[in-house]
Amino acid sequence: MRRGRAAARPALQAGPRRGRDRRGRGARRGLRRAALRGGRGGAAHAARPARAGASSDRAGRARGARRARPLHRGTRILTATAEPAVQATLGRAVDHLLSLQSPEGWWKGELETNVTMDAEDLLLRQFLGIRTDEQTQQSAAWIRSKQREDGTWGNFYGAPADLSTTTESYAALKLAGDPSDAAHMARAREYILDAGGLERTRVFTKIWFSLFGLWSWDDVPVMPPELMLLPPSVPLNIYDFACWARQTVAALTVVSAYKPIRPVRFRLDELRTGIEPEPFAPLPTWPGAFQRLDRLLHLYERRPSSALRRAALKKAERWIVERQEADGSWGGIQPPWVYSLMALNLLGYPVEHPVMQKGLEGLDKFTIVEDGIRRLEACQSPVWDTALALVGLGDAGLPPDHPAVEGGARWLLDEEVRVKGDWAVRRPTLPPGGWAFEFENDWYPDIDDTAEVVMGLRRASLPGLDDAVARGVAWTIGMESKDGGWGAFDADNVQELIRKLPFCDFGEVIDPPSADVTAHVVEMLAGEGMADHPSAQRGIEWLLREQEPEGSWFGRWGCNYVYGTGAAVPALIDAGIAPEHESIRRAVRWLEQVQNDDGGWGEDMRSYNDPEAWSGRGDSTASQTAWALLALHAAEEREGAAERGLAWLAETQREDGTWDEPWYTGTGFPGDFYINYHLYRLVFPVIALARFAR
Repeated sequence: MRRGRAAARPALQAGPRRGRDRRGRGARRGLRRAALRGGRGGAAHAARPARAGASSDRAGRARGARRARPLHRGTRILTATAEPAVQATLGRAVDHLLSLQSPEGWWKGELETNVTMDAEDLLLRQFLGIRTDEQTQQSAAWIRSKQREDGTWGNFYGAPADLSTTTESYAALKLAGDPSDAAHMARAREYILDAGGLERTRVFTKIWFSLFGLWSWDDVPVMPPELMLLPPSVPLNIYDFACWARQTVAALTVVSAYKPIRPVRFRLDELRTGIEPEPFAPLPTWPGAFQRLDRLLHLYERRPSSALRRAALKKAERWIVERQEADGSWGGIQPPWVYSLMALNLLGYPVEHPVMQKGLEGLDKFTIVEDGIRRLEACQSPVWDTALALVGLGDAGLPPDHPAVEGGARWLLDEEVRVKGDWAVRRPTLPPGGWAFEFENDWYPDIDDTAEVVMGLRRASLPGLDDAVARGVAWTIGMESKDGGWGAFDADNVQELIRKLPFCDFGEVIDPPSADVTAHVVEMLAGEGMADHPSAQRGIEWLLREQEPEGSWFGRWGCNYVYGTGAAVPALIDAGIAPEHESIRRAVRWLEQVQNDDGGWGEDMRSYNDPEAWSGRGDSTASQTAWALLALHAAEEREGAAERGLAWLAETQREDGTWDEPWYTGTGFPGDFYINYHLYRLVFPVIALARFAR
């Protein structure tokens, strides 16, 4: 178990932009020659098994071949085949990546989301009575800076307007003192009314407004704390929710039971349209049944069983307090964190209580204050970022004993989770192991991070590394779901009924297996010489089954089909699927079809809601171009589309070695919540360029 480390660290910021280093046709020709001279396999694929089911010793030889990397000398990557254009692009990127490493050994880019984080932070502080004028004005300045010309706010760069996000931002600015008749407020209000007003906002927005008497608790779906008393064997128990939703719902059951109203000095009546609530869904359907059950629960809430309610609230209190992490967070993410603070306050915990103080101090460490603005990170990603950085640096040729590699690996070894968490409810006999996403999250290690960390650690050589890897591999295998795939945090977290509950109208609430997580696990197992292991074979079969008809894979944690495909193809190839396999050929054809005219790849977040229009479509980005290149490289594609993609990376690289990327390419909840991981624009191009260069 981890202990004795700082709770949270400030985000590492990329250096100031100094203009792009653009190159012309000569550089592109150099890149094409480099790709052609790289041959059909390169060191990475020279000893790859020819098919799924190849013997373990052959998989081991393939792994050994992958680790035979060139040496890195300053900005020059020494290889037998790479042309200067690839060398220079990769060298600058590697140097920039090295410059971002912390003294402790970790990497962490900013995790940018949307302004509901900042609006809700102000509302939380108002609820707890701790809001300061300075915080308010700094957060309000950030919220205003993200408003578009039409008065709206969106959930990602270039997104269509979002009603709930715009409404929460409007309320936060009123809290900050912005007058309703100000031009920017009038524009926002016009959109809100046109989009349906307060009545059409999501449940979580209505909960926030109910806390201050701006909406009625009678018109919010009930989340009774008695849910906490249901055993794991009963449907709709708390462990049927995905871990992020589980912690959020646990806290909100307390808030729902108390139904507090702490009035503010403004109203939102100007945002009401008078639209009647939508009628119940018909019977016999699950939504219709649950809506009618919610009406009955509202009646129960008027006179709940006192003994049952006391027991439920006591269980919820113990559950919440027990799961506070060392840095003061709950799950290392904003939603359960803020709701847990409110729940405990309602249960009698004053803001001076050590649990509350720890939570608030930790939340402050997730804020970035600069140039008169204050913004909140919804989460922090040091383990994930560090693992990816080690993969990239190792692929670029840094030796295992390089100080940066050793420093990152040593930090990751200290981050290993050695205690059981909620995952053990479904896997009670499985020994703990693995890694979480954040600085502190012992309750919720995740499979995706564990797979990536194992691959990152294999780029280093340290005492204790093999034992930690063995524990992580064993834990990952034990977390495989029954269908052969892997979810992110739990095994078999697939209770579809959860999605039908009236209060589950925002974000994914279950954690079923996904192509990207499954692919990373398969790639990791293949790298460990375990491609023949039954778990790996089931994962391979799962991936082949889940391929989309046109050749791509859905991306759960990155946008979207480009991300899923960029993960699945390298995993399948590493596990022994031949590049000539029809599944691989279809993936290559799809990537070629969706490549942009400028040579890059991009995909808009709207592909989650409208895949027919947006699948594989969007402005070119460095991270998504790198994902496509990773798939093409694994499929032994060195010409055509790959050449153009490499040229795009070279032409758009900044002088300082990174890339501009305002577009969001990370996914929190498909369709609802998106992330701009600021390190993605650098670390994934490093990995892709390195693999083409070697």
